[in-house]
Amino acid sequence: MKTIINGKIYINTEYTQIINGEEIDLPSPKTIHQLAMGKLLLVLCDHVDAHQPGEIYRVPFDVIFEENFNVLQPDFLFISRQNESTVQDVVCGIPDLVIEVVSPEMLNIDTVIKKGIYEHYGVPECWLVYPEKVCVEIYTLNNGKYSLQASFSGDERVQSHVLDQLSFPVNVIAQ
Repeated sequence: MKTIINGKIYINTEYTQIINGEEIDLPSPKTIHQLAMGKLLLVLCDHVDAHQPGEIYRVPFDVIFEENFNVLQPDFLFISRQNESTVQDVVCGIPDLVIEVVSPEMLNIDTVIKKGIYEHYGVPECWLVYPEKVCVEIYTLNNGKYSLQASFSGDERVQSHVLDQLSFPVNVIAQ
């Protein structure tokens, strides 16, 4: 279900998203996805608390890219202090960073469809986190297109352009 208030759309079902004009109810995350999200949330919050670059938000939290057409809920998103005005009860604008924790049943939606939407609207950095593979891919926007900045696995340390002082081994997200 969706509600429109002052011309803005609000999603009432926790995991409902509007993707390319179609309202889609997505399945709730499975155990490995939940565990990886919990561990990643701790890493991200520790970094943001220590360095104060902005705020981390987690699903369910709507990002309205285009009203009634693309309203997504990334697993995590980061909004810098410079862009904090985009955050009201939802995000009305472009996050600095989005993170999708990819599960097998959501592979195409997260890695193709949603990543393409993030690219289209100009999200500077997009992470795809694969808990089963213990891998993180980081894509950055260059001339309007995403390119793979780096792929990290095992004990390699993830490093981000947007969260420039962040560094952690990928295997912290493993069970």
